[in-house]
Amino acid sequence: MNFHPFPIQTSKRLFLRNIKASDAETIFFLRSDKTVNQFIKRPKHRQTKSIEDAFSFIEKQHKNIENNVSIVWGITLKNDPQLIGTICLWNFSENRDVAEVGYDLNPEFHNKGIMSEALNMIIDFGFKELKLHKIEAFTDCKNESSKRLLTKNGFHLNASRKDTDNASNLIFEIDNNLI
Repeated sequence: MNFHPFPIQTSKRLFLRNIKASDAETIFFLRSDKTVNQFIKRPKHRQTKSIEDAFSFIEKQHKNIENNVSIVWGITLKNDPQLIGTICLWNFSENRDVAEVGYDLNPEFHNKGIMSEALNMIIDFGFKELKLHKIEAFTDCKNESSKRLLTKNGFHLNASRKDTDNASNLIFEIDNNLI
């Protein structure tokens, strides 16, 4: 698995790129806004409470990409370089054939199909480029929007699995049908 050069993704409307220091204000917003984070429970060491934390988050993501540990894309509209959300593959299994997807989006852009479009690109990248066997998504049982997004994009609830770190999370999975 190698994230070099950075794997930019494009679709009809979207441009998924590496996040950069100039995105710090938006990263701070996405990781601290009450609406965006209403269903996310981050441990203290992963919380973003200041613009400095946002810069640290970006720096950490760059190191993770450099070390092929995880990858995060900034979501922008093709005609506007302003970051509107992020999507990532992280928490890879030891044998690197399973990864978790995570995402956030500025509420101004909800219900426009943007995250569905971004998710499809990342599923495609994960299965075709990284040869993942499965992609997982952990979402709060009350997060109806996220559950709909995942189901609409081919994920299924694995009711037999429990998130040992967060009892209110459900685990959704999508298998690589290309294998």
